[in-house]
Amino acid sequence: MIALLLIAAIASFALAYRLYGGFVARRLEVSDRHAVPSETLYDGTDYVPARTAILFGHHFSSIAGAGPIVGPILAAMFFGWLPALIWIILGSIFVGGVHDFGSLVASVRHKAKSIAELARQYMSPLSYKLFLAFIWLTLVYVIVVFLDLTAVSFIDTPGSTGAAEVQGTGVAVASGIFMVLAIGLGVTLHQTKVPLWMATTGFVGVLLAAAVWSSGITSDGAYLPKFLGDARETWSVVLLVYCFIASITPVWALLHPRDYLSSFLLYLAVLGGGIGLILGSLSGRILPTYPALIDPSDPVFDTIPHLGPLFPILFITIACGACSGFHSMVSSGTTAKQVSCETDARRIGYGGMLTEGVVAVISVACVMMLGFSAQTLGQNPVTVYAQGMGAFLNSFGLPVRVGTMLGLLTLSTFLLTTLDTCTRLGRYVLQELFDWDNRVAWNRVKSTLITLIIPMVMAYTTYTTPAGVELPVWRAIWPVFGSTNQLLAGLALLAVTFWLKRTGRKWLFAGVPTVFMITITMSALVLQISSPVTATPVRAIAIALFALGAVLVIEAIRIFGRPEVPRETIALRADAPA
Repeated sequence: MIALLLIAAIASFALAYRLYGGFVARRLEVSDRHAVPSETLYDGTDYVPARTAILFGHHFSSIAGAGPIVGPILAAMFFGWLPALIWIILGSIFVGGVHDFGSLVASVRHKAKSIAELARQYMSPLSYKLFLAFIWLTLVYVIVVFLDLTAVSFIDTPGSTGAAEVQGTGVAVASGIFMVLAIGLGVTLHQTKVPLWMATTGFVGVLLAAAVWSSGITSDGAYLPKFLGDARETWSVVLLVYCFIASITPVWALLHPRDYLSSFLLYLAVLGGGIGLILGSLSGRILPTYPALIDPSDPVFDTIPHLGPLFPILFITIACGACSGFHSMVSSGTTAKQVSCETDARRIGYGGMLTEGVVAVISVACVMMLGFSAQTLGQNPVTVYAQGMGAFLNSFGLPVRVGTMLGLLTLSTFLLTTLDTCTRLGRYVLQELFDWDNRVAWNRVKSTLITLIIPMVMAYTTYTTPAGVELPVWRAIWPVFGSTNQLLAGLALLAVTFWLKRTGRKWLFAGVPTVFMITITMSALVLQISSPVTATPVRAIAIALFALGAVLVIEAIRIFGRPEVPRETIALRADAPA
C-alpha cells in the first residue's frame, strides 16, 4: 500500500509538471528571448549565471531545509497520514508550484529584486516597506528554528524500540568534511578547466565515502569546549559563526558548490529512499501500521497535547512540502540572480516544488510504519526521519546504521543550506530596505550581523508551557513559525496576483490560492496567539507579524480596483530573433 501511494504521488507530480506547469508558463509568458539579471547585472559575487543542474541543486537544497521532513512528520503523527498526503499532493501542484514559479519569474522580470518590489510597483510604497519588514522577520524566525534543529542533529541520540542510535557526532564530522569538499569543488570549477562531470564524480565519491566512514563515530561531546553550557548551545555558537562567513562569501566559492554537492545527497534520499520504500513495501517488510486518521479526543493526547483542529492547523504544520513563503524569498533572492535563461524558471521553480513534494511524501511514509502511541508522538522528527531512511535503504542490503547516517547527513545538508541561505537573504532584504550598496563590503558585514542578533538571543532563551514543561526551541516556535511562513506565502501570491492583474495578464490561477492561503494562515495565527500554551516571546512576535499581515491585506483591498499600468520593460538578448 505504501508503495502504491508513493508511485501515485510521483505520477501525479510528473503529469502536473507537464500539464499545469506548462499552463502557468504560458500565463507568465516565459521566453528565452528575454535577458535575465545574471547577464545584465553581473557582478561576480551575487549576480552570477549558473548552470541549470547547479542552480537546481542550490534552489532545491535551499527551499527544502528541514521543512518537508519536520512538518509532514508532525502532521502525519497528529492528524494521520491521509490528510497529510492529500494536502502535500494538491498543495504542491496548485498552490506551492504556482507560488514558487510565479515569484521566481516576477523577480527575474524586476532585476532580481525581492518579492517586495512587486508590492512597491503594483500596490503602494507602504506595502513595500511592510513586505520587507515581514520578510526579514520571517527569515529571522526560520534561522531560529533551523539553528536549534541543526544543533540537535549534531548530538548523539539513543535509538528507540531497538532502532539504531542517531549518531549526531558522526553527522557533525561528515558535515565538516562536506564543507571542505564544497570549497574544494568551488575552487576547482572556478579556477581550473576540469570538466563538470569529472569533478562531480570525484567529489561526490569522496563525500559518500566520508558519510559511510563517519557512521561509526560517536561521542558524548566531551571534546567540545562548552562556550555557553551544553553541547547544543556550543553547536549554536559554531553555526552562527558559519552563517556569518557563508553569507558574505562569493556564491561561486561556497554556495554554488555546496548546494550542488548536497543535491546528490538529496537525490539519493529521494531515489534511494523511494525505491527502498517500494521494495520493502512489496516484500512485506515495510507495512502501514499508523492510522490514516487520528481522533483528537484519543486519551493519548492527555499526555501529549494535540496541535489543534485539522483546519487550519494541518495547512500551517505542513509548510515546506506543499507551499511555503520561504520559497518566494529564495526564488526572488538568490535563485533569480543566478538564472541563466527564463525557461529554467519552470524547471527550477515549479519542478523544485514538486521534487520537494516527493521528499514530503517519503517523510510521511516514515510515520506510516510506526505504531500510534504517546512515545511516538513525543519523538523528534529528525530521529523519525533518520530511522525511516535507515529502514528504507536497508531494502538494498545497506546496514541500518549506515542508512540512518546517510539520512541524517542528508537532513544536515538541508538544515545548513537553509541556515546560510536565510542569512544571505536577510542581508539582501536589509540592504534593499535601507538602500545599502551591495558592492561595499561593510554593508554586507553589518546587514549580516544585524540579521543574526535575534536568532542568537532566541536560541539561548528557555521556553516553558504554563504547566512548567520546558520545550525545545524548535518545538516552541514551530506552530507560529508555520503560520508566519504560510502567511508570507499568501502575501507573496498576493504580490504576484497584483503584478499580473495590473499589467493586464490572466491572474485567477494565482488569485485563488492567494485567498486560500491568507484565510487559513490568519485564522491559524489568531488561534495560536490566543492559545495558553504559546510561549510569551513567541506570542509577541506572532502578534507583530499578524498586525503586519492585516495591514497588508487591508491595503490590498483598498487598492484592488486601481487601473492597469504599463507592463514591465523586458530587455531582449542580443542574439534573440527579431
